Amino acid sequence: MRVHRGGPWAAGIALCLGALTACGGTSGASDGPSAPVNPPRAGAPTQQEDRTPAAAERDAQGLDGKVIIIDPGHNGGNADHPREINKKVRIGNGSKACDTTGTASNDGYPEHAFTWDVSKRLAKLLRAEGAKVTLTRKDDKGVGPCITERAAIANRLDADAAVSIHADGNSRASAHGFHIIEPVSIGSNAGMVPGSQKLGKALRDAYRDGTGMPYSNYLGEEGRDRRDDLGGLNMSRVPKVFIECGNMRNKGDAAKFASAPFRQRIAEALTEGFKTYLK
Repeated sequence: MRVHRGGPWAAGIALCLGALTACGGTSGASDGPSAPVNPPRAGAPTQQEDRTPAAAERDAQGLDGKVIIIDPGHNGGNADHPREINKKVRIGNGSKACDTTGTASNDGYPEHAFTWDVSKRLAKLLRAEGAKVTLTRKDDKGVGPCITERAAIANRLDADAAVSIHADGNSRASAHGFHIIEPVSIGSNAGMVPGSQKLGKALRDAYRDGTGMPYSNYLGEEGRDRRDDLGGLNMSRVPKVFIECGNMRNKGDAAKFASAPFRQRIAEALTEGFKTYLK
């Protein structure tokens, strides 16, 4: 999610914060009873017998009542308001700019638009599972909010989990793939670190399985990185991670991000990750 240089998306903005800030069984009726081609051997458990009452109850509940915060990185109006987004805010172990413009693909697709689209798709799917979902910004035309306020929204709602959606802006053409950013304890956020690590693993596994995107080949290990310089993680009191969905400056990753069906796959994959973590 680095600031894009050489295009209109950076317009006088300070450097970005750095490389911040993926579906249930059915049963159908038949016209009448029929014998299976290969009937189970005597004493073998049927599929229904394999299902424990607890497992069936979990499937029925879905994500009912779970509070999930989705933080779409950056905002469409940031580039036109440098004074506001360059304002310094405290992040627990130092200070950083309130927000940044984010990056963009080489052909001009901005990160803020990508994160907004994916976040809306993800929110729709999670709500269909019964979750209570809040986005940290209401559209892609505003400014901010500051990284500290993005964390505060989840804290105030006592969220069960939160994710900040981003895409990276590494300028090396060969840099590609995704990674999850997990928090490092700075003291005040110590209580959320273990849960965040579990959330990070669940989202990493689901994202890779659901999208086919490889782990980042330029940052992190096996698709996971840990940082102590991101206000959105340092100031969080609830389990939270960032996902860099890929590198917008890489031709292959950018082509995927420009595809609406692929953005839907991202949302579906992340939904599965939340289901794994929250169940």
